[in-house]
Amino acid sequence: MRRQIKKVIEDQINPAIASHGGSVELVDYMDRNIFIRMMGGCQGCSASSATLRNGIERILRESFGDDVNEIIDVTDHSSGENPYYN
Repeated sequence: MRRQIKKVIEDQINPAIASHGGSVELVDYMDRNIFIRMMGGCQGCSASSATLRNGIERILRESFGDDVNEIIDVTDHSSGENPYYN
């Protein structure tokens, strides 16, 4: 399942957010929960929660349905070069 999630992230999610300087990586898949880390322009961005819920989560749920319980963002949004959240 991890390999399939990584492929969806690489093929669908990262190209969609690359124009904003962002990317996402899979941290873990455990107990039907997907743990992700947002990087680049997404780390600390004021719109990161909207990107997560309206984009990333939608794509992952469409791709994996009942195999996904929650999508959990483990990003430290307060760090990075220019974080919106401090």
